[in-house]
Amino acid sequence: MISSVRGTVLSARGGNVIIEVGGVGLAVQVTPEHELALRTGETAFIHTSLIVREDALSLFGFETSEQLEIFELLLRVNGVGPKSALGVLSALGPGQVATAVESEDDKAFRAVSGIGPKTAKLIILSLAGKVTSLAYTTDTVAPKQGNGADVVVALTGLGWSERDAESALSSLLSAQPDLASAPVQTLLRLALAQLGPSTSKGGQR
Repeated sequence: MISSVRGTVLSARGGNVIIEVGGVGLAVQVTPEHELALRTGETAFIHTSLIVREDALSLFGFETSEQLEIFELLLRVNGVGPKSALGVLSALGPGQVATAVESEDDKAFRAVSGIGPKTAKLIILSLAGKVTSLAYTTDTVAPKQGNGADVVVALTGLGWSERDAESALSSLLSAQPDLASAPVQTLLRLALAQLGPSTSKGGQR
């Protein structure tokens, strides 16, 4: 079982990352957000899950152990394969998955490509009692859809890194959940205040 890899990033594109470990390049499938955080030539540490099939051995990688835990729980749900489980974590952070399960919000899972109404309900039933939002209070994944995504794009265009932009937006929405449906301009103004002048493009970066 390969539970983690550490090595030099040789390439990162199309949802696949090649990590050189001991002279061997390992192909790891990751979420789009994770891929953006990896840089060619830099050393990376990735939590991994090895999926064994008759015709292939596949590695799926994650930034945090919490994401890996959710991934492996999803694999136990009838009808959810590795690709679908990765799709869930491409759209939702561990905390968002737990919140959706607790609130029985199957819409959050139905929004993921490849997951229908029946499978979405099975995810909620299967994960009930196994995940709690309190266990994932450090979840900082910003919304991937709607105004949140537009705010992240605007902030990166102004010079902040995507990670800083998403972190600021997540902190803002965690403190004031009612802002989730606020206009882009309002969210952008508040996110800029959250980031502060010292982390702006012209500040100390």
